[in-house]
Amino acid sequence: MNKPSKYKKSTSAVSSDKIPPDNLAQEDISQEENPATATITVTAVEVQELSQEEKSDRLHLERKVERAFFEAGKALTELRDRRLYRSTHKTFEEYCKDRFGYSRRQPYFLMEAAVIFQNLEQKCDRNDHILPTNEWQIRPLTKLDSDIQPEAWQQAVKSANGKVPSHRIVKNVVQRIMERTKVPNTYQLGEVCQILAKDNPELRGKGGSWCIVSHVGEFSCTVVGWDGEYTVRIDHLKPLNYLDSECQQMQLISDRISKLRDSGKLEAPAEAVLKCLGELKRPYLTEFEERLLSFIELECRISNY
Repeated sequence: MNKPSKYKKSTSAVSSDKIPPDNLAQEDISQEENPATATITVTAVEVQELSQEEKSDRLHLERKVERAFFEAGKALTELRDRRLYRSTHKTFEEYCKDRFGYSRRQPYFLMEAAVIFQNLEQKCDRNDHILPTNEWQIRPLTKLDSDIQPEAWQQAVKSANGKVPSHRIVKNVVQRIMERTKVPNTYQLGEVCQILAKDNPELRGKGGSWCIVSHVGEFSCTVVGWDGEYTVRIDHLKPLNYLDSECQQMQLISDRISKLRDSGKLEAPAEAVLKCLGELKRPYLTEFEERLLSFIELECRISNY
């Protein structure tokens, strides 16, 4: 007697009307639409015009974007002038580097740009509504007097077809104006000036220092500063308009600093003091500064006479 099997053999039936794979592929391809004759339906989206309130809001927000670097320059100026960094840092430059990641010159570029931006905002045609959007665009304007800066900026805007001009466009306009308005060197021997480093790498670290004119050329001056003598273009100098007596006083201070510098006996702390004295914003020494300079002269055996 045969026992029933525990396993059932399965068989599969193939339908006679099933399309073979090759034929199926051919049928699918034939049904595809020709890309060359395909129709693409695009739904039109109506663009709504801005209301007067929205236009006003847009202009207000655009002005905020434009003024970002201006506000930064103003804030940096106040931080420096009020010495609000003094509780954590010895110098303004160190503070800006640690707090904002700025290079040594960047805060000064922003502060200069803020002054120029304010000048353009006050004097340029309000109907144009074209103002700088970053410091780099207007850096070339630092070479011009404040009275000429608005004219130069408006020329640059015109050259840019009514848009915000690039640094290159502004620089070209400034160069043309400088060539057109070249004036003779009006500096005099013994005059006290301030150095404007601007974009001159040779003057890096000397910006803001005072110096005394020792030679007058056609378009440049040789000046004596706390750390040596160098020749600079007149657009890198700013007259301090001191009285003759004040210039003579500064000359005496300059001579004393020069003797110390040339002695070859200065240590780093003494050099730091001379640098500080070389950046004074007044034509005299305080009583403490006088004692400090006299002490260094005594240590270096330098006579004032």
